[in-house]
Amino acid sequence: MGILKHPDEIIPLLKLMIAVKNAEKQIPTEAHWGFCYSMIRKVSRSFAIVMQPLATQLRNAACVFYLILRALDTVEDDTSIATDIKLPILRAFHQHIYEYDRQWHFSCGTGDCKVLMDEFHHVSTAFLELDRGCQVVIEDMIKRTGEAMAQFIGKEVVTVNDYDAYCQYVVGPIGLGMSKLFHNPGMEDLAPEDLSNSVALLLQKTNIIHDYLEDINEIPEARKFWPREIWCKYVNQLEDLKCDENSEKAVECLNEMVTNSLSHVEDCLTYLSALRDHAIFRASAIPLIMSIGTLALCYNNKQFFRGPVKMRRGLAAVVFDQTNTMPDVYGAFYDFASMMKSNVDKKDPNAMKTLRKIEAIQSICRDSGTLNKRKLHIVRIKSVYSSIMIMVLFIVLAVIFARLYANLNDN
Repeated sequence: MGILKHPDEIIPLLKLMIAVKNAEKQIPTEAHWGFCYSMIRKVSRSFAIVMQPLATQLRNAACVFYLILRALDTVEDDTSIATDIKLPILRAFHQHIYEYDRQWHFSCGTGDCKVLMDEFHHVSTAFLELDRGCQVVIEDMIKRTGEAMAQFIGKEVVTVNDYDAYCQYVVGPIGLGMSKLFHNPGMEDLAPEDLSNSVALLLQKTNIIHDYLEDINEIPEARKFWPREIWCKYVNQLEDLKCDENSEKAVECLNEMVTNSLSHVEDCLTYLSALRDHAIFRASAIPLIMSIGTLALCYNNKQFFRGPVKMRRGLAAVVFDQTNTMPDVYGAFYDFASMMKSNVDKKDPNAMKTLRKIEAIQSICRDSGTLNKRKLHIVRIKSVYSSIMIMVLFIVLAVIFARLYANLNDN
């Protein structure tokens, strides 16, 4: 029944479902490429969809790069691996990507990530078929990322500077790597490294915030990425944030973490405004809009420490469907910033700092002079549909979708 409250999301939802089916039909027949494209749908369906329109060479490179990074991240995240075993694997991972036909194997992780590690030779085989320029970029970025991960294993994130350093050194190469892959075929100018870093930092900090419960409940040992400098103002131990008796202080801590992340938004908007290729633009813009949206949903949300906070599927579908231009991006950031602003509690210890950052984002979006040109609207004043019309529309669209689905299967 939730969709009836947001009838404007019905068509984008149907389009997204069709896009998912189309992505499934694009899976190559070769065993190694089939594994890569099937696996990326399992570990990140959203990334699989946004990379779908990219040119074949770039799409293959992005797919392989993402899977190698996911494998590297699986090694880092598995707290059951002894440090003396984990460190050399992280530092040598860029060499293992050249080893195919099961020459190298390391089983770890759970679920789909364990399958990725067990069958990693398929990824290596695909990597070796990429353009040499792409191989060099990916190898260099994996080497940097693995070394950075190794440096932080077993070390507490104490200060905000430590937090920024971890995010920059571990995910900065990812942002730079994607920029270089976009630049490699001459489709985009090479973005300044500080802008690429900011893109990666916003995405990573959003993930670190969003994944608090998953990380803190990790067995056999919790993963802790929130900086002590922030959380020690509110609780004695990081895991205390999830306790009901600390709910008020926990939300204040959450709000400070979100406020810290907003520092990277201006650079992200500058980065996106320089992109020329439409497919690359969408592949870059959609994850960033989803990030600012996730931050807006997490901010001042008492439910955050009780279970995962997720954007509703219909709204995500709208973002996927209607993000096509910079006016759309400015509009989405403006709307999510406005949503966040409406939830600022004047009693929050960081309220003024949060408001300044939100208003700076809103000002950038307004000053673009393009808000009235956007097609993407996150916040609408009211629905124009009555309850009866919603039901009629839903039935009609269901019939249309059933026919489209049948045609896709016939083809």
